[in-house]
Amino acid sequence: MADTHLESFIEKELSKVRGVYYPVKAGFLRRLLTTKAPLSKLHPNPNDEFCSPKVGPNNAVFSEYVSAYGNYGGGASVSSLPGSLGSPILVEKTNPDGYMILNGHHRWAAASAVGLKKLPIQIVNLTQKKDVQRMLERTNSDRRVTLDLDETVFRTGADPCIEKPLPFPFGKIYKERLRRGIPALFHFLKEQGYDIWVYTAKYYSLEYVRAYFRYYRIPVTGIVTGAARKASHGDAKAQFETMLAPKYACTLHIDNDSVLKTRKGSKEYEVCTIRDPGAGWTAGIMDIVGGGR
Repeated sequence: MADTHLESFIEKELSKVRGVYYPVKAGFLRRLLTTKAPLSKLHPNPNDEFCSPKVGPNNAVFSEYVSAYGNYGGGASVSSLPGSLGSPILVEKTNPDGYMILNGHHRWAAASAVGLKKLPIQIVNLTQKKDVQRMLERTNSDRRVTLDLDETVFRTGADPCIEKPLPFPFGKIYKERLRRGIPALFHFLKEQGYDIWVYTAKYYSLEYVRAYFRYYRIPVTGIVTGAARKASHGDAKAQFETMLAPKYACTLHIDNDSVLKTRKGSKEYEVCTIRDPGAGWTAGIMDIVGGGR
């Protein structure tokens, strides 16, 4: 498929979904049992850079996938191929039919170019506006704390300051590791009257993150998944923030080194440095919050 053919193919597929398709929640059994889908059921995401005329696909990456899939003889499952070739394409269920691609556009286009019929998929339910609205309706607090799930809450296994993994079999299902002290910190913040909102740029299912916190008995008010994705009218996180900001008079944003405090209607802010960003991270934050600083 030449570059012009690729562009024509993308535009043709986009014409089928623009103004027609929108994401809907996939039930537990569908998410559990659906591991592959016909390419005819996979739709490009109009908001993805891959589909933008100003950015578009990376032709070198596309060509590499075409070559790799072209060497695939069809005798084994695509999911058995090495590296990203066999990794599931991340998708959302859509109405009226099929799935919207979140991650894996180049593989989808390359598989179409060489005539493959199916690809492995993983269905996720990202946070939508109506989810945020329901979360807001369940709370009366006017104070909140925000944390980045990827940068602050979850840590790598090499980090010495992490919580023990969940017992079998949950440790096999939920492989992310929590920073040590997160359960205690979240309970403390809740007792102090703060709503707790966590954000992740990754394409975790909302149910996955919620269940993970439930197993640690961690109180969380709101979970925003896929925050970095582009929505129909701009950045998804910015849209959610527009919904959240009017409710809260005070916001604390906690990161690895500091606590940033802002107030509604004011451009001023206060930054409090966490005295020990290592083993004393949690205690340092409790001192800052509890001391009213």
